[in-house]
Amino acid sequence: MQQFLQKNTASWPDYFELTKPNVVALIIFCGVVGMFLATPSFPEISVLIFGTLGIGLSASSAAVINHVLDIQIDQQMSRTKARPLPQGKISESKALIFSAILGMLSMFILFVFINTLTAILTFLSLIGYAIIYTVFLKRATPQNIVIGGAAGAAPPVLGWTAVTGEIHGNALILFLIIFLWTPPHFWALAIAKKDDYEKANIPMLPVTHGSAFTRLFILNYTILLVGITILPYQTGMSGLIYLITAILTGIAFIWYAIKLKGEENIELSMRVFRFSIHYLIILFAALLVDHYFIIRISQLI
Repeated sequence: MQQFLQKNTASWPDYFELTKPNVVALIIFCGVVGMFLATPSFPEISVLIFGTLGIGLSASSAAVINHVLDIQIDQQMSRTKARPLPQGKISESKALIFSAILGMLSMFILFVFINTLTAILTFLSLIGYAIIYTVFLKRATPQNIVIGGAAGAAPPVLGWTAVTGEIHGNALILFLIIFLWTPPHFWALAIAKKDDYEKANIPMLPVTHGSAFTRLFILNYTILLVGITILPYQTGMSGLIYLITAILTGIAFIWYAIKLKGEENIELSMRVFRFSIHYLIILFAALLVDHYFIIRISQLI
């Protein structure tokens, strides 16, 4: 009786939680930055609105599918067992219907109001995260987050193609930055939640190779990431505002990674995880500010 009542207590916040709003917000932000960087002026307002909506709905749809496919895992992990599906607030069938509605709306908006390339790439990203990563990679290899990170790195490319209708080399640099950012970001969380992943039989790197090995890999990837973040300046996509920001925040990230490598501390791992989110936001915000500063200077000259 209690389980029946739980399955009929769903409210809109429960459905909203299924979309992983914090993750989707970061995806939308990176996508919007890609839109602004793709043009020397400003994106058309219709492209900005419909592109953002389409990308956001697709990411939300993928998140809901992830919840459905991971329900048994989420029931075993302390950080996820309070989610709506493990709690029985929403049935799996209703969640899948909700996901399908979000996904179809996304594809309709992108095909009709943006362009075919963006719609196709967005759909591939949805499949990459919701199916390839969640169903296969996550359960198959400790390199799951490295390979699966390609889907999460797509937003700036999607934003770029929404404006231009083509894939540009600068968009791929933005893709590479997020691609290399994802492993140290997620591995820091995986170290802190190692027992949860082990209990759920998920082969995250700390589970299969130990925390010390993972901390070394976090440092290696962070150094590589910081080196790659200089590329936007070297290619002329950005100027000194971005370069200085990238260097300073990169030094801070490497410092955190070195400190983490030297000590096994769950709280420190969570601090690195949280810092990595702020790092990416600051980095992409600096790209945006620098972009329009350069445009303004060129207009004055």
